[in-house]
Amino acid sequence: MQDKFLPKQVADLREEAAIALAYSTKRDAIATPLHQQPILTAFVKQGDVGKPILLLHGFDSSLLEFCRLFPLLATHHQTWAIDLLGFGFTDRMAGLNFNPAAIKTHLYSCWKTLINQPVILVGTSMGGAAAIDFAQSYPQAVEKLILINSMGYLSALSLGQLLFPPLDFWAVEYWRQRKLQALNLAILSGWDARQIDALRCVNLHIDMPSWSEAMIAFTKSGGYGCLGDKISLIHQQTLILWGELDDMGTEDAYKFRRDISDSKLVWVRNCGHSPQLEQPEFTAEQILAFGR
Repeated sequence: MQDKFLPKQVADLREEAAIALAYSTKRDAIATPLHQQPILTAFVKQGDVGKPILLLHGFDSSLLEFCRLFPLLATHHQTWAIDLLGFGFTDRMAGLNFNPAAIKTHLYSCWKTLINQPVILVGTSMGGAAAIDFAQSYPQAVEKLILINSMGYLSALSLGQLLFPPLDFWAVEYWRQRKLQALNLAILSGWDARQIDALRCVNLHIDMPSWSEAMIAFTKSGGYGCLGDKISLIHQQTLILWGELDDMGTEDAYKFRRDISDSKLVWVRNCGHSPQLEQPEFTAEQILAFGR
């Protein structure tokens, strides 16, 4: 079965859109220059019309964060989401480097193998930084760029370069426990079912094999902490979507608008760091209008 690689916790999902996207996810062997063996890469594709849209998830997340946004886009466009190397349900093979350079190389191999035509590239949070890096390196692959509460100017992960064993393991395990505790607290506190399922979606992948090892490697690489000189080189028309209540800050929204010459900033009202989950209808409307 296509879904046999999914953790057993997939059975805990309750939201129809999340269940549908989870069980639509495939893993194909993608040949890359990174390893002599192809990498089993998780992705989902729906829709056959219009320009292709490619969605890139945020830090320590997976394509499931697009469960509410995906069907709204796929009705109008060929829509893809790919789990970045080291994240989600993509295989974390031994011998791979889990850093931005490897992520970009793997993503290019995926694009070339699966899509091979210019895309509307959408990145959320860390996925926005990955999208910037990709668009600047492979401009022929990206027709338009959409950044949603994007990283790119400064990454707290850059401090991870200072970690050494066993502090690196402890830091990642602390992160895991925080995510699990947040989910358990939400359930015990009687949160809205949609909020609980959103947490389940962004937690499901942490039970994948070698999750800790890949997280440690990526954190120690420094992550996307040095993209400042690439942002102003983006020539694609760019839409910047930003939740006005983002608890991670809103200052970078103005910086992106300033530094990307052909860009437009749209605020997502009554929304935090994840418009794709909190305001999927409005987010889809903006993406579809921009993609025309």
